[in-house]
Amino acid sequence: MKFEQAFEHFMHSQIIAETTVRRRERLEKGLGHGEKEFLRTIWYPAVGHFEHLYPEWEVSDFANGYRYLDLAYMPGEAKGAIEIQGYGSHARDIEVWRFKDLCIRHCHLALDGWMVMPIAYPSIIETPKQCQQLILSFIGKFISLDVPEKLSCLESETLRFARRLLRPFTPTELSAHLRVSTRHARTLLHSLVDKQLVFVVDGQARGRTYKLHF
Repeated sequence: MKFEQAFEHFMHSQIIAETTVRRRERLEKGLGHGEKEFLRTIWYPAVGHFEHLYPEWEVSDFANGYRYLDLAYMPGEAKGAIEIQGYGSHARDIEVWRFKDLCIRHCHLALDGWMVMPIAYPSIIETPKQCQQLILSFIGKFISLDVPEKLSCLESETLRFARRLLRPFTPTELSAHLRVSTRHARTLLHSLVDKQLVFVVDGQARGRTYKLHF
């Protein structure tokens, strides 16, 4: 699905599901340029979906007020916050009181169990691949996987590869990552399927794709 179509569906579903008037109004106004560009350039190409992601997520602060996260990532009981930092408003032109408030905000989020990932807007534009890798690593913190001790080194690395990729992958992609033949990559995947650690998504024989069991 193309980004614009997926994004429109994503925002519509967030709005109709929201029961809090304050957040619903913010969603109806639309996301800022930085947040949408992050989703378009970084998140969607790297992850491929918007599951567990909540824009303009409302949190209580320690002064009985409300603050809003640019993007909250909440699979299960986990709490991740992605904050898009514009250079002008967060670095070059920031006033002292605003800088102090920003630090207090991050402290409160940390104390409340949030893992905060600040992403600079210039990085989104200039180094998108690096940002994509950071986001995949960020997501990996919440879907971490204990590798069984009895697996071989290549089997363990296959699971780590699948965890970081977060999408179906082919034996050819795995062989390039492990630097082994495609035939050997298929053997590794067949073994992990038998152990119920990965599963076949679709395809037949040489056209199969695989994904990690979560």
